[in-house]
Amino acid sequence: MSEQPSQLKQEQNAPQVPHDYHAGNRYFENSNSSDEIDLRELFKALWDGKLIIIATTVVFAIAAVAYALTAQQWWSSSAKVTQPQIQDIAAYQQQVKQFQPVFDIYQEDGTVLVSEELDDLIDPEILFQRFIGEYNSSNSKRKFLDGSEEFQVFKSQLDQDAENAEDSSKALYAAWFQKITASAENRTANSPYNLNFQSTTKQSSFVLLSDYLDGIERTAKNDAFNNLQAVINSKQNELVQQKMILESQARNRLTVEAERTQYALAIAKAAGVNQPIQTNANNELFAIDMGSKALEAKVKALESVKNLSVIEPRLQQIDAKLDMLNTLKINRDVEFQTFRFIENVEPPISRDKPKRALIAVLGTLLGGMLGVAIVLVRFAFRKED
Repeated sequence: MSEQPSQLKQEQNAPQVPHDYHAGNRYFENSNSSDEIDLRELFKALWDGKLIIIATTVVFAIAAVAYALTAQQWWSSSAKVTQPQIQDIAAYQQQVKQFQPVFDIYQEDGTVLVSEELDDLIDPEILFQRFIGEYNSSNSKRKFLDGSEEFQVFKSQLDQDAENAEDSSKALYAAWFQKITASAENRTANSPYNLNFQSTTKQSSFVLLSDYLDGIERTAKNDAFNNLQAVINSKQNELVQQKMILESQARNRLTVEAERTQYALAIAKAAGVNQPIQTNANNELFAIDMGSKALEAKVKALESVKNLSVIEPRLQQIDAKLDMLNTLKINRDVEFQTFRFIENVEPPISRDKPKRALIAVLGTLLGGMLGVAIVLVRFAFRKED
């Protein structure tokens, strides 16, 4: 009896544990137990749905492989070029420099002012940049593609399948323009350029790039000769204009001098001055110090002048330059190059696209993920039910 009051007292003094604490512990225990069960169920659901996952993966893998094997192939042939050296354009340089005397200025004291008008025509950097510009020109690409049998076959097949042939043709040309590229290897001034031509087969890309390069090279050469011819024609027209002006000035001077001499002759006869005399009137308008006989001879001489170079010596230089232009001819058959190969045109080793291995792997992964997603969605709905 004495122990009971003491026990009751201890129980009363002991801390009271809320009832919710035990309930919470049971909740968390149940929750952890539920999570473990859900994870097991998840793996079980994946295992039960393994056939769906495998089937989806196989279907996508087969579709990816089929697409990779049947998709349009694209191959790129390439070459690397840089600006030409002096030896590459030596023949063209000779054609240009033969006209150098026509552009030089010959002064009365015998010195010659060398003109630089022809220097740009034989500048290797300028010639190379014109070649690259012609290579990247849309007009050059269109002209080449219009003459390409392979492109025309490709275009005709596309036109048959397209609803709007005109829009389809424009898009096709734009797409193929992007397959013909010349890009600088770096940003330096004398950077080499990588030339590329992409086509549907390994051999055709090689042939098309070779043919396109040949055509661009011929065009660049013709442009170089045409530029030279244009500069020469411009100089010839300039010399003809100068000659006309100088001849007009010479004729006017001749006419004026003849009239002055006739007036002086009349004055000399009136003054009875037949023989030369010494006078101090050096600046007199109608000088009679020569005498009437000399003035008569001078009038006859002025009237008989046919060669205006006697009056204007600069006409001799112009006539000499025009004769040279009429004699010299441009030989368009000389061989030269506006670029130099660093790497010759080579057929491609591997295709650009499709990347068959990558497509197969990505298709397989996509199929596997889709299969897993299907199984998980089914599991989620079944659990809710």
